[in-house]
Amino acid sequence: MEDGGTASYIALDWSDHALWWPDRNKWLTRARSTLDQYNVQADARLEFTPMHKNLKVVLPDLQVQGMSIDCSVKCFTAVVQTCKELGIRRPEELSFMRKWDRDDLKRVAKDAYKRKKKGDHDVVNSPLSANGTQMHNSQGSLDGGKLSPYPSRSPSGPSPNSTLARGSPHNLSSSMSGYSTFNGGSGGRLSSSALSPGSMHSLEGIMESSLANSRPIPAKEAFQYLTRPKNFAEKARVNCAWLDSSVSLMEQGIHENDFIMLKFKFYNFYDLNPKYDAIRINQIYEQARWALISEEIDCTEEEMMVFAALQFQIQIQSGLPQPDLDASGSHNNLSNHTEEDEIDAALKDLQESLEGSAVSSHGDITHIPELCDYVKFFKPRKLTLKSYKRYYATFKDTFISFYRSKEESQGPPVMTRIDVRGCEAQPDVNLSAKKYGIKLFVPEPEGMSEIFLRFEIEEQYCRWMAACKLASTGRTMADSSYEAEVRALQSFLGMQHPVVSPTSPHNSSQSTTQSSNNSTMNSINQADIQPEDFVAGRFYRKIKSKSLVSKIMEAHSNVQDMTLMEAKLAYITAWQSLPEYGITYFRIKMANSKKEEMMGIASNRIIRMDLNSGDSLKTWRYNTMQTWHVNWEVDHVILEFENEKVTFGAIELSCKTIHEFIGGYIFLSMRASDKNQSLNEEMFHKLTGGWHE
Repeated sequence: MEDGGTASYIALDWSDHALWWPDRNKWLTRARSTLDQYNVQADARLEFTPMHKNLKVVLPDLQVQGMSIDCSVKCFTAVVQTCKELGIRRPEELSFMRKWDRDDLKRVAKDAYKRKKKGDHDVVNSPLSANGTQMHNSQGSLDGGKLSPYPSRSPSGPSPNSTLARGSPHNLSSSMSGYSTFNGGSGGRLSSSALSPGSMHSLEGIMESSLANSRPIPAKEAFQYLTRPKNFAEKARVNCAWLDSSVSLMEQGIHENDFIMLKFKFYNFYDLNPKYDAIRINQIYEQARWALISEEIDCTEEEMMVFAALQFQIQIQSGLPQPDLDASGSHNNLSNHTEEDEIDAALKDLQESLEGSAVSSHGDITHIPELCDYVKFFKPRKLTLKSYKRYYATFKDTFISFYRSKEESQGPPVMTRIDVRGCEAQPDVNLSAKKYGIKLFVPEPEGMSEIFLRFEIEEQYCRWMAACKLASTGRTMADSSYEAEVRALQSFLGMQHPVVSPTSPHNSSQSTTQSSNNSTMNSINQADIQPEDFVAGRFYRKIKSKSLVSKIMEAHSNVQDMTLMEAKLAYITAWQSLPEYGITYFRIKMANSKKEEMMGIASNRIIRMDLNSGDSLKTWRYNTMQTWHVNWEVDHVILEFENEKVTFGAIELSCKTIHEFIGGYIFLSMRASDKNQSLNEEMFHKLTGGWHE
């Protein structure tokens, strides 16, 4: 080699390169190991390739960011690095998903089911390519070049910039033009026209603005990036797309220019602080919004109107100046933590723990809070009509007792008292019909027993529902969080109530002025509402467009005074109150059973469910679970509780995914209140890694 060539060769930086073994689909990253220790033979073909690859990352708000991501480290580490670059705290709550559409998911699930039926578990656990095919040899996988988010389709699919185009008619203001500067093919760099030369402050400002306040995207455009499950089986199938946190991206078939989705995987949001988490809160809000509009999670019509009203308020406030979070504490009333410093917060927690619950208003720490009301009770049985009976009921500790009247409450109950510890409580509310009910699934030795409670007024419902929610986690009304739970329920129902304008004669002039102002505002705002962008498809098909806009504006009158951050936090809080919130579904078969069922994994419990109806059959809490592991020979998950052992196998994916969800929630529950606590990646992999090193 000539001297000039040698000089240029030495000047190159190869620090980001490593050896890739296509035939074994693995990186050779242990620098101190020899090729012989890796069992590399003379005929093996190795590739010396960059570890960082340009990927198109679809964020929860459906922005597509072209980013350079390390594909040689474990997926969990890559997520941590990506979140750090995006400015998202608590990266352990997120993970990467493959970008598959419904046809891809159906094909992958069908192939996995066939292989499992044949007993070929090794093939099921092997990596998949970007289009969902099994990877036996990844030769030619470094060329990249596919631009469609659906790799099994032609590259003529939606452009990665389709949601970010500068000339889009859906932009609300010119101030949001920073979105257009992120080009999927530019490796995450901004175009030169967006920034002055060398202006890193401008770069950070545009990035933070675009991630903390997302531009509204039409639903028709967004559905190109979303799956729209039609039933519980399809909701479970979506989870085939999660990547293994213990394996690198490239070893799972993710290569140059592939689409990949970054989403919140674990619904256990810790330390949401408006001052530091503007980006994180916005991305959680966006994921919740699209989950509701795409019908990944169900809600009632009244609840949907509240969500639509909050979305509209957020859309309005995003173009207005907001109060300084340092100067105002009004944003914190819906967040999980206050703006006090750590010392004051610790002292407050200590004070609450010593004083006990605020429910006991007489200063008697031995007093056990109790609810006593006339309620209507119904327990479904086969071949019986749904008829409620009125009883005088008491709720004390975690037990509900029923009596014929208040006078008889000092004697024995008319039926065996019900222990609702570990129950599943679902709302059965219709405000327009003044229906306030609770649907309880109470654990029994043979499964879950279904019970309906009906109340006369909203106040009763809120207090009983809060008590049932606490009882489901083994807590009582003596817990300090009881009153906060009651207020949260009252706040959510309050947003669903229509605002009645004054009509009395002495307020006629004021009413006329208010109505004229509201009509002017409504005439301006209603023009900005496209109902299909605010509500789920089933409501859009059921209700006429003009009527939908009217309902949304009516609900908006309850939230029109909220700031941007207050509206986003209210949206997240309302989303968390839905019965299906935070449940990840998997199709399974119990050991020694041929019937297909569904297993739901949540932040504090595991739920055995009916695949067709989604009804709970049995619930197990993590605090009663002693061990959990996987028998990799037969690909079965084994859960050992205090009184029983539960064994089941996944149908459409590897049990490693279910194992990771359970271990992930256990890991998240171990997070301490110390805000400076470092992320323990080693512990995460111990709890979720399974057979991976």
